[in-house]
Amino acid sequence: MSETPALRLRGLKKTYDNKVEALKGIDLDVEPGDFFALLGPNGAGKSTLIGVVSSLVNASAGEVSVFGIDLLRQRSLAMRQIGLVPQEINFNMFEKPFDICVNYAGFYGVPRPEAEQRAEHELRAAHLWDKARVMSRTLSGGMKRRLMIARAMMTRPRLLILDEPTAGVDIEIRRGMWKTLREVNARGTTVILTTHYLEEAENLCRNLAIIDHGRIIEQGPMKQLLAKLDVEGFLLDIDGTLPAGLPRVEGAKLEAVDEHSIDLEMPRDMDLNRIFAALGEAGIRVRSMRTKTNRLEELFVRLTGPADAAAGQTEGARAS
Repeated sequence: MSETPALRLRGLKKTYDNKVEALKGIDLDVEPGDFFALLGPNGAGKSTLIGVVSSLVNASAGEVSVFGIDLLRQRSLAMRQIGLVPQEINFNMFEKPFDICVNYAGFYGVPRPEAEQRAEHELRAAHLWDKARVMSRTLSGGMKRRLMIARAMMTRPRLLILDEPTAGVDIEIRRGMWKTLREVNARGTTVILTTHYLEEAENLCRNLAIIDHGRIIEQGPMKQLLAKLDVEGFLLDIDGTLPAGLPRVEGAKLEAVDEHSIDLEMPRDMDLNRIFAALGEAGIRVRSMRTKTNRLEELFVRLTGPADAAAGQTEGARAS
């Protein structure tokens, strides 16, 4: 695998005309072939960062390179390496998928015979070939989303950036999109994903960065970052009705959600048998248990929640 990052950011800053500092010195590397998540709350700077990388926004300072190609000095060449799938569906609903793909490739100088071959390949890969000649407005929501990816892949990008690709779609469509994106990544394309669905990031991505207040406050391998969590949360369903008071277990937190379930927070290294033993002594029998939230959501809340915002900014300032 090449040692040159698919995307390399150094000291990236953006201050808008209204003096808002959207990016405050971003350093980031995304390795070739990675499936990378860029996460952050609304207003954190994600859209600005993507806008700079895709040449829709001019940076105030810093460096951006795509597979070693400097975006400022060789903008046209760098942009040929990138495919962008925006959040909004922005193709002509009265065109057919085949024509949408062929015409898009034509904008980038791909000869029509080659564009037609690519269109068939990408529409088949997106499981849309049987819809290639129908009006795009007749496609389902999930098909339209997959068409956006097929169109972006028409230029054979080495780096595919997706901005909230499953926003506002139901779970069935979202999981269908996951399958498509995994296939794109398996074919060798580096993928950067922004999403508010943290389950999506945890399922798809190998590495991630969390941005808040214009700074990267955490980045690294998904498994390594999730291992930092020292607390786990569970929901316990019990037989019968809860008594008036719950037992106390040192180091753990037990709260009644309703008459038939308990919210449990405990250190990751605590033995669950201690919890079950204390509940059993109180005459409470656990029927089933499930994880309260996914681990990435817990990490995200801890890093970007109100209590941690100032600390995150301070940490970012020390790192920059």
